[in-house]
Amino acid sequence: MSGGENEWGRLMAAAQEGQAAPYRRLLDELRQWLTRFYARRLPPAFVDDAVQDTLIAIHEKRHTYDPERPFKPWLVAVARYKWIDRLRAMGRSATEELPEEIAVDDHESAVTSSIVLTELLGELKPAQAEAIRLVKIEGYSVEEASARTGQSGSLIKVNIHRGLARLAAMVQKQADVE
Repeated sequence: MSGGENEWGRLMAAAQEGQAAPYRRLLDELRQWLTRFYARRLPPAFVDDAVQDTLIAIHEKRHTYDPERPFKPWLVAVARYKWIDRLRAMGRSATEELPEEIAVDDHESAVTSSIVLTELLGELKPAQAEAIRLVKIEGYSVEEASARTGQSGSLIKVNIHRGLARLAAMVQKQADVE
């Protein structure tokens, strides 16, 4: 709490009067506090959604806050209701129990392949490596890659063709050496 709960009460009162800057500051500080609040109560995957739901609820219910009363109990009540809502939603979602002995794939070959590919791409001209990375590895369309790199669509295609040909030659040369 930067300014403490009394400060939050003053900021909320200012927000109720239509002052945007104090309201922005309040929401920023509440986001931090709510993140810590939910991090102790929910699985990590649910924390951000719970924070967002609570900030929306605070926005929608800000007119119910009485500036003559302490702010934190009002805040905790809103956060608690949203926490309960989140727990109910988690209880309704289907979960599957994992077996005790779950098989884990060996990722050594994938890691090795990734390292080798990164090294090979490093041997290409940067424009060729980027075109191959975007279109062939990350799955962007030629048009999307063109927009991201500033290269024309036809240049993207040429860079992919030339880059792949050069990669094939490097791999073939290395196979001949071994």
